[in-house]
Amino acid sequence: MMICFQLFRIFLNIGAFTLGGGYAMLGMVKQAIVERKKWISEDEFWDMITIVQTLPGVFAINTALYVGYKIKGKAGAFAAMLGAGLPSFCIIILIAMFFVEFKDNEIVERIFKGIRPCVVALILAPSIQMIKSAKLTWKTMFIPIVAALLIWQCNVSPIYIIIVAAVGGQIIRRIK
Repeated sequence: MMICFQLFRIFLNIGAFTLGGGYAMLGMVKQAIVERKKWISEDEFWDMITIVQTLPGVFAINTALYVGYKIKGKAGAFAAMLGAGLPSFCIIILIAMFFVEFKDNEIVERIFKGIRPCVVALILAPSIQMIKSAKLTWKTMFIPIVAALLIWQCNVSPIYIIIVAAVGGQIIRRIK
């Protein structure tokens, strides 16, 4: 039961103090779960991110569910999910109650503009760590570049790219 409370508290703190969504919280999750608590290894953490990215739903909640389940089963998944989701839920309720009064306020608008660079940094830092942990070589570097170009320039659905990558990975694995 103590571990469930710790999971709740960790994800409550992360959910309350992270702006920018699921990717922005990765650094804090890694620090808390991998580095401080050592509940999962760094390789396992990056594998988890890969799996969570493919699931439908909110990235932050899926991450909390995965970590919680890995550490303490269903009870851990529920505790982590509740901790990660509760701050956002409360903030959305408060914003819904008061947003009409503040939506045209110049100070509020400036605050949100000031937060944007911080959000970019919060997303960029774990993205760079993810690239490093992917162990890309010059031989494999073309894969994410081609995938990004196909999505961006040719409007190819990411679903097709994921399917082709999965099939291609299986073919290469069987050949080796």
